[in-house]
Amino acid sequence: MKIELINNKIYLNNGNSNEEIHPFWLRERLDGEEFLDKGTQQRLFDPSAMNCEIEIEKAKISDGFIEINFNDGASSRINLEKLATEFSNKDTVIKSINKIKWNSNLKNVKNFTFEENFFETKEMYELLVSFYKYGFVIIKNVPTNDNFIVKFANSIGSVRRTNFGEHFNVKSKSNPNDLAYTTLHLSPHTDNPYRNPVPCIQLLHCIENEVSGGFSTLVDGYTVTENLKIEDPEAYKILSEVKVRFKFTDKNVVLEDWSELIHLDENKEFKQVRFSPRLDYVPVLEKNKLDLYYKARKKLSDLYNNEKNRIEFRLEPKDLMMMDNYRVLHGRTKFDPSEGNRFLQGCYIDFDSTEGKLRHLKRKFNL
Repeated sequence: MKIELINNKIYLNNGNSNEEIHPFWLRERLDGEEFLDKGTQQRLFDPSAMNCEIEIEKAKISDGFIEINFNDGASSRINLEKLATEFSNKDTVIKSINKIKWNSNLKNVKNFTFEENFFETKEMYELLVSFYKYGFVIIKNVPTNDNFIVKFANSIGSVRRTNFGEHFNVKSKSNPNDLAYTTLHLSPHTDNPYRNPVPCIQLLHCIENEVSGGFSTLVDGYTVTENLKIEDPEAYKILSEVKVRFKFTDKNVVLEDWSELIHLDENKEFKQVRFSPRLDYVPVLEKNKLDLYYKARKKLSDLYNNEKNRIEFRLEPKDLMMMDNYRVLHGRTKFDPSEGNRFLQGCYIDFDSTEGKLRHLKRKFNL
């Protein structure tokens, strides 16, 4: 990819074609101090109010910069490398981190250790990269006093408050409004599929764990659904096309949303899984289509619950687990409360939290 100057016109040569770059597009990107506030990186002018008949009167390329004079009197030097990052129209930070497929054979994923000033370190950058690769990460030695999970979450971004509160305590209790607050086995599921939008990331912090059971389980929904696409395209197709209703009912709220169990993006690629079969309601479809749907959902459920796709481990006190709720399903083995306490705290944040933090640290350390 190369920027070329021909007769006061600027072209982008990608090796296959030579396309002129619109002068107004370049005028919008002037970053001299009279055009751009250096603190906020916000424009000091409103391009939507400008005359669209912008032309280049003179231009020169030298030393990695292009010097441009426009017909409205504006002029500036633009860094060519910075300019080139915009030509792909793609996220070059987050989406450049490739997802790593995993199953029960997953070994040697790095655990991170909390320390003072942890949130502004290269270690935090590496943590976030690992999170995007695997869909989860575990941090050891995170303080458990004063609902520290909230401080942890807000040091990355902002807590997403729900009807469960700013944070919630996961322990068995009488009259629970969710099965998480029991001692029962919890099969793999994603949280809050009935919300619009669904919380992107869940944090779970182990405060106490005195029981022999209650192991945490994780399944990579990305791996499972990508395998299903190859092994049973018909099942994959119907599960990625039929929207089902997810519903949660509590004393003071009724939450509903519709979604496919396998949600694809505009390019028909993996975006999100929603799976909580105790809460989903399939719409009335033609009988043969429902036959196909129920068989496909059963197959997907079997895959999620297959030990070959699951990792299982014990969270120790001060362990904090961060999970991609769009990708990773989580669960728990049953436990006996007579053995002692099992107490976790949880909260949610959204992707703009981790994305913003990752971009900031990449810039800070020039990575």
